[in-house]
Amino acid sequence: MFSIFRQMGLKVFSVVISVLLSVGVVHAAPEKNGFDLANSTIPVSQILSGGPPRDGIPAIDQPKFIPANKADYLKPDDRVMGVKYAGEVRAYPINILNWHEIVNDTVNGQAIAVTFCPLCGSGVVYSALINGKAHKFGVSGLLYNSDVLLYDRETETLWSQILAKAISGKMVNSPLTIIPSSHTSWKAWKKQHPNTKVLSRKTGFDRDYSQSPYGNYTSDRTTYFPVAFSSKRYHPKERVLGLTLNGQQKVYPFAELAKFEGNSLRDHFAGKDLVLEFDVENRDGQIKDASGKVLPSINTFWFAWYAFHPEAEIYSYP
Repeated sequence: MFSIFRQMGLKVFSVVISVLLSVGVVHAAPEKNGFDLANSTIPVSQILSGGPPRDGIPAIDQPKFIPANKADYLKPDDRVMGVKYAGEVRAYPINILNWHEIVNDTVNGQAIAVTFCPLCGSGVVYSALINGKAHKFGVSGLLYNSDVLLYDRETETLWSQILAKAISGKMVNSPLTIIPSSHTSWKAWKKQHPNTKVLSRKTGFDRDYSQSPYGNYTSDRTTYFPVAFSSKRYHPKERVLGLTLNGQQKVYPFAELAKFEGNSLRDHFAGKDLVLEFDVENRDGQIKDASGKVLPSINTFWFAWYAFHPEAEIYSYP
C-alpha cells in the first residue's frame, strides 16, 4: 500500500495518511506530555500523568548552599538527602525536594543529579555524566509505578528513577550510575558531618518550604496511583533499603532491622559477602561488599520497591 503512496507524491501521501489517522486505520506513535513513547520498554498504558505538565514541577538548576550553622530553617528531625562526593559534603532538605524533585548540581566540576520522588519516598543521586557528556534533568510530569520519570534536556530521553535506566527515547536501556547517598534526619547528618553545606531556600522559586504539599502522605496508607504489583506484608510506607547486585534484587525492610540489638549485620547475596550498616532510628543505612566498598542502594517505601521488584528476596530477622 505504501509503495503506491510513494508514487503519488509526498503531498498526496501526507494527506492520505492524515485521513487514515483520523479514522483509526493508521495509529500515531504514542506520546504523552510531548514525549515520544514509540520505543518504550514498559507498557505505555502504565505510564501515567501525575497531573503537572512537563516541568510543571521545576527542577533547581542553580543551587545555592549555606553552612550548616546558618540553616536555621531545619529542625532536628527534618529529613535530608546527604551526599559525600568529590571532596564535598552536601545536604539537600526533603522539604525543598518535595517541591522540585530534582537538583542539577556540580560538585568540584562533577555534574550530578539529586532526585527525589515524594510519592515513593525515594531519593537517588546519579552521575549526570552520560557517554562523556554532562546532562541536565527535568521532571517529565509522568509516572511509572507511582515513581517519577525523569527526562534529560539534551535528548528528551525518559528515565525511570528506581530502575536507574532509560525507558524510552534516544538512549533507551542506557543505565544511570548511582552515587551513594544517605536519607536521614538533619540531626544525624549534621552530627556525622558538622561542616556540611546545605541547600539554601533561595531557589529562585516562590514556594512555602515550611509546608509539605503532600500532607500526611508519608505516614498514612494512601497511595495516589496504581502500581503493577502490591503486597500487604508491611505498611506501604515502611522504609526499606533495596539492592540490585549481579542482576538480582534484595530488600532490607527497617521493620526487620529494628529487631536487631546492634546496628550492623552480615549477609551473603548474589555470590557476594555483604555488610549492612544501619540506623533504625533515622531509617538510614548502607550496604558494603567484603572490601568495604559502598554498593548503590535505594532507600524508598516498601510499596514502591515491591511494585518494581516483586520477585526480590526479602531479608527477615532470623
